[in-house]
Amino acid sequence: MYDKKELDNIKRKKVEWNKECYSQHVKNRAERKKKFNNLSSLKIENIYTPDDVAHLDYDKHLGFPGIYPFLRGIHPTMYRGRLWTMRQFSGFGSAEETNKRYKYLLEHGETGLSVAFDYPTLYGYDTDQPLSRGEFGKCGVAISSLKDMEILFNGISIDEVTTSMTINGPAAIVWAFYMANAENRGISKQSIGGTIQNDILKEYIAQKSFIFPPEPSMRLIVDTFEYGFKEVPRWNTISISGYHIREAGSTAIQELAFTLGDGLEYVRWAIKRGLKIDDFAQRLSFFFNAHNDFFEEIAKYRAARRIWSQEMRNLGAKKDRSLYMRFHTQTAGCTLTAQQPEINIARVTMQALSSILGGTQSLHTNSMDEALALPSAKAARIALRTQQVIAEESGVTDTVDPLGGSYYIEWLTDKMVEETYKYFDKVEKLGGVIPAIEKGFFQREIAESSYKYQKEIDEKERIMVGVNKYQMDEPIEIPILKMDEKGEERQINRLKKLRKNRNNSKVDRNLSNLRKAADGDKNLMPFILECVHSYATLGETCDILREVFGEYTEPAIY
Repeated sequence: MYDKKELDNIKRKKVEWNKECYSQHVKNRAERKKKFNNLSSLKIENIYTPDDVAHLDYDKHLGFPGIYPFLRGIHPTMYRGRLWTMRQFSGFGSAEETNKRYKYLLEHGETGLSVAFDYPTLYGYDTDQPLSRGEFGKCGVAISSLKDMEILFNGISIDEVTTSMTINGPAAIVWAFYMANAENRGISKQSIGGTIQNDILKEYIAQKSFIFPPEPSMRLIVDTFEYGFKEVPRWNTISISGYHIREAGSTAIQELAFTLGDGLEYVRWAIKRGLKIDDFAQRLSFFFNAHNDFFEEIAKYRAARRIWSQEMRNLGAKKDRSLYMRFHTQTAGCTLTAQQPEINIARVTMQALSSILGGTQSLHTNSMDEALALPSAKAARIALRTQQVIAEESGVTDTVDPLGGSYYIEWLTDKMVEETYKYFDKVEKLGGVIPAIEKGFFQREIAESSYKYQKEIDEKERIMVGVNKYQMDEPIEIPILKMDEKGEERQINRLKKLRKNRNNSKVDRNLSNLRKAADGDKNLMPFILECVHSYATLGETCDILREVFGEYTEPAIY
């Protein structure tokens, strides 16, 4: 991209500047840190010039928005044409309580819904099962049946708003609840849009809300791919998630490498099934974390698009939409502090801005109180307003990829691509993603990074405002959400009534058909839908699959 003679001149001047200007200044006034590393431990130089990016080929490595390699954005106009979807992650207590929150957020300008489920739901248990007691509604909404899904979206036009559901082990069943609810309301499956997370590999790696062993879990995921592109064409049947990998303690590079590696593994399994890549790849989506290192996060998203488009081409994708890296972003929950929680508004603003400058398609901004409790209505509204201020007042949406061409950003983007491929090579040498999971590779890498990060905070090598510097001893003054104490009792009574009034012989017959299909090799989605339509519960349906597939037990890692 640069004239060789001019590059030689810049190199010479940089050497002179470092020797005669910068070094002399540092002698009189030392740098404030002994070393400058980002959160992935990459050494950050004092300045970047054209020489640091001279090896890049513009067309091959950067290109233009909307064309290969999509590094500068998947759409030509990006936010000049349409803003990102403002999709606040919401859910707590009962379906009734969460339904009220959805309507509140929609009234205040939210443009997409996102469902957080409680842990019993994530593990495929009904609220009245013994293992669920004490966990009702604490980290999300409890959904045990189609009846709950009907209440959750009562009065909401699900053919006009898209819905994302953060569910993995029982994703196929919860997706079936959503489809059955639409059908019961006279809305065709072809008209609904949204996303199920459905990413079981990162569950084994980081979040741990798995149910079945890897092979049957991967079968279920490919079943959703196949059913989705044929029957629910507007639905993203997976959101390949780096968010939880990062929340578990990974670096940005590990998040990037492990997430894309998982995504490529899903594609290979689908191809092995006999699916054509251009049939299902257009509905693959991703989910990334927006952490604290502003420029590192922007570079991560840009690198992700370049790597994904290259690798999908290598796997045989022909259509441009199959090469798109479409992703949702959520600001980093693990960076929020219980101390001085109002400061979290500033953190979230910075993180949200990085994801927008990085080209996200949708965004959740965390609430200031999330280190203390699930978000109050006021805190959730402020988080939504943060996005709206960036969108409407900042001017950052006026041009596409405004940081493109920055020597530092382009160097860092290319460096993250390079480091990601080093991880790809390590995983390949271990036999692939699933063997690497079984050997504890990802888990150890994340644990080591998490330990290092915490050690840096403990030793004040890395500052966390309000935690290890600028502390204050003051009471918490923000409102804290309180849930309906009778919600669990109401949910259990609803389940009792449902089991009494439904056609139980039909439920038994449909569950039996599901068991037989699971023993074979048919796509399980039609059988799951039959169970759901007859009001079989989440726990009953999951228990059938547990009987056939077994449950996964994570090996001990030392």
